[in-house]
Amino acid sequence: MANIFNFSAGPAVLPKEVLKQAADEMLDYKGSGMSVMELSHRGKEFTQIIEQAEANLREILAIPANYHVLFLQGGASLQFAMIPMNLMVKNKKADYVHTGEWSKKAISEAKRFGTVNVVASSEKDNFTYIPELNPAKFSKDADYFYIVTNNTIYGTEYKEIPQTGDVPLIADMSSNILSAPIDVSKFGLIFAGAQKNIGPAGMAIVIIRADLVGKAADTVPSLMNYKIHVENKSLFNTPPCYTIYIAGLVFEWIKKQGGLAAMEKRNREKAEILYDYLDRSSLFRSPVKPECRSLMNIPFVTGNEELDNKFIAEASKRGLKTLKGHRTVGGMRASIYNAMPKEGVEALVQFMKEFEKSNKK
Repeated sequence: MANIFNFSAGPAVLPKEVLKQAADEMLDYKGSGMSVMELSHRGKEFTQIIEQAEANLREILAIPANYHVLFLQGGASLQFAMIPMNLMVKNKKADYVHTGEWSKKAISEAKRFGTVNVVASSEKDNFTYIPELNPAKFSKDADYFYIVTNNTIYGTEYKEIPQTGDVPLIADMSSNILSAPIDVSKFGLIFAGAQKNIGPAGMAIVIIRADLVGKAADTVPSLMNYKIHVENKSLFNTPPCYTIYIAGLVFEWIKKQGGLAAMEKRNREKAEILYDYLDRSSLFRSPVKPECRSLMNIPFVTGNEELDNKFIAEASKRGLKTLKGHRTVGGMRASIYNAMPKEGVEALVQFMKEFEKSNKK
């Protein structure tokens, strides 16, 4: 098997230990004679899988007892609508910070259900930073305040969590959840698509404070109502069983690595290797303001599209895969999620040095 490093932004690299265990259990899960994909979601085997997955996630993130954990279909994108349908109910108003493609989509969906106040945006500079927030622009009567903590496409992340007082803070953490410890109690709701630091695509994890459940109008469809999913413990309909199973294995893997403090240390080391080189390079540069740089997604460019394409092609031949940047940024992007080993980043930087030497401007 070819030895490659996958820098995809998502679906993304998974820990090899997790994939090996899943492979070993593919045909016979713990003596059941069946694959996890064949197990009844009401049976004892899967009940144990989903309950253990939730228990491990609660332990890893130190989730307080007054928060519910949901494993839902539809990915993160469905949450763009579920959140306003469930929470934009009292004053029909919410504050959003616009920091990229995913906040844009969330804002568009929320406008279907009420008034959206965009309190800050970095769009004029192609989202190369997290905009400074002025509390004077916050809506005191907003039903919630919405941010995207890490911007996969543009490579920016919040270094400080906004203080929103009594207004519940909602966070899309799709591309940086589980990369470092967080204080869950600062948020009213956290959600994340699975396909980056959690597991395969097809699921979103929702962590919601208990007092925010049960606010949806009777006209909200059952599958879009958090209360229904809480009451049924994520089993109102057939859940994304295999994704939950893999996620559970990933949670166990994180615990074995030393938890989120250890993850953060490793992630900072990996990011520093690449950023340090970019800051010294005369060929490559980071388009992101240094104080806003992401630990998970690192875009970089040469400023020459032809040279960028040459780099991507040659890197692929060296086993450095999926480095093409998003069309709105161009150039390259290295996504270095939890499962990306330090050796992968070192291999990338070594190749970048060689490419720079032979392609000097």
